[in-house]
Amino acid sequence: MRDQSPPSGSTTRGLPHAPSSRPAGRGEAQRGRISPRPAAGSRVPRPTRAPQNHLGVLPPPGALWAAAGLVADAVAAAARPKGAAGGAQGVPARDCIATAAMATKDPTAVERANLLNMAKLSIKGLIESALSFGRTLDSDYPPLQQFFVVMEHCLKHGLKVRKSFLSYNKTIWGPLELVEKLYPEAEEIGASVRDLPGLKTPLGRARAWLRLALMQKKMADYLRCLIIQRDLLSEFYEYHALMMEEEGAVIVGLLVGLNVIDANLCVKGEDLDSQVGVIDFSMYLKNEEDIGNKERNVQIAAILDQKNYVEELNRQLNSTVSSLHSRVDSLEKSNTKLIEELAIAKNNIIKLQEENHQLRSENKLILMKTQQHLEVTKVDVETELQTYKHSRQGLDEMYNEARRQLRDESQLRQDVENELAVQVSMKHEIELAMKLLEKDIHEKQDTLIGLRQQLEEVKAINIETYQKLQGSEDGLKEKNEIIARLEEKTSKITAAMRQLEQSSSLSFTQS
Repeated sequence: MRDQSPPSGSTTRGLPHAPSSRPAGRGEAQRGRISPRPAAGSRVPRPTRAPQNHLGVLPPPGALWAAAGLVADAVAAAARPKGAAGGAQGVPARDCIATAAMATKDPTAVERANLLNMAKLSIKGLIESALSFGRTLDSDYPPLQQFFVVMEHCLKHGLKVRKSFLSYNKTIWGPLELVEKLYPEAEEIGASVRDLPGLKTPLGRARAWLRLALMQKKMADYLRCLIIQRDLLSEFYEYHALMMEEEGAVIVGLLVGLNVIDANLCVKGEDLDSQVGVIDFSMYLKNEEDIGNKERNVQIAAILDQKNYVEELNRQLNSTVSSLHSRVDSLEKSNTKLIEELAIAKNNIIKLQEENHQLRSENKLILMKTQQHLEVTKVDVETELQTYKHSRQGLDEMYNEARRQLRDESQLRQDVENELAVQVSMKHEIELAMKLLEKDIHEKQDTLIGLRQQLEEVKAINIETYQKLQGSEDGLKEKNEIIARLEEKTSKITAAMRQLEQSSSLSFTQS
């Protein structure tokens, strides 16, 4: 007889399985598979499950854990017969006794608990199946259809009967239409629902509203604004309704997890008035063999996702290396340009030094000429003084002329000295600029050395990542070989059993 218990290394990322008579062990309770049922009226805690790290599988996104942290005994609460014992799947006997007592005292609490458990199952199954398929959901997706049916039952629980002119009316369109007054952004969805052709009943409009809210990923926000205003909800619901109690707040919190999926629903042209909302429990009652196959497929898909992640990381590292190469090339080009500019600056400095030397030589010549001219002038003045000693007026004029020429020559000498000082200051500035330029070149060379070291480190990281990828691929090949050997052994055992059966049948016919 084949053992129906799940393997010890399997995980619980698939749909919850049907309850079994085997009591839950300590390890399963620690892994978050089974949690005790909460008492009536208490807030349902959201259990957390540790992310998988089996065979190097990457953990799922945080939004999935926030939405899929549901209790696993919801299937037992939905599928357990009335006379079943309370110890199945790890539920304590005292909780079952409390539930039975609660059922005898308050049937509406049992209804709310059942609807809450079905909402948990529906939301969890929808999120996990959508993320495992990795596609946009449409109207024909069975888990999505079941989700809308369950939400319709939750919103219908405890509705008051409202009188009209022709008959009594009991529909969920009234409280959903109230969302427009509480949440201004919901006016657009309400107007869109009222403008849809073919919707004749309030129930059809309510169903269209739920589908549009799911596509907008704001269903949780809309319903949260609705359950906060309990004084307004009391006009539509009884005091014991699900939307008036804590179960409604729990369901609204679970709806936040639906923001991780994408839905593309065609509301126009769909017959939403005449749909029959029946909950299909067979979608949530799966045997353990199907769960094991699904978990194995999930693990293989997770390994492939990790491989794609490593390849993407390798591509990003290659792009980083190429960008660093281009940056190094640009720095080398800028370095060559700076070297050329330095050579040009040195040539300019040499030219300025030559010009300075030439100006100094010219200054010396000018000074010598000036001195000679002064000496000649002095001689001339002396001769003129001796010659025109008797003519005072002519002597004074000549003396004034000589004095003016002397003043001009002195001014010329002062100008030459000023120009020499300017040239000396320019030389000092050029030398300072050369020092700053050399310092900048040294800093850029240090930067270039640092970038080359970073490039080497990036290359080492790339090689290490590639080696890890090769190791994971080798491990996957070894596991595939082990699976092939196991399948071969299974086929041999099957053939041996057939031979034994044939031999037993022959011995029976002979006897």
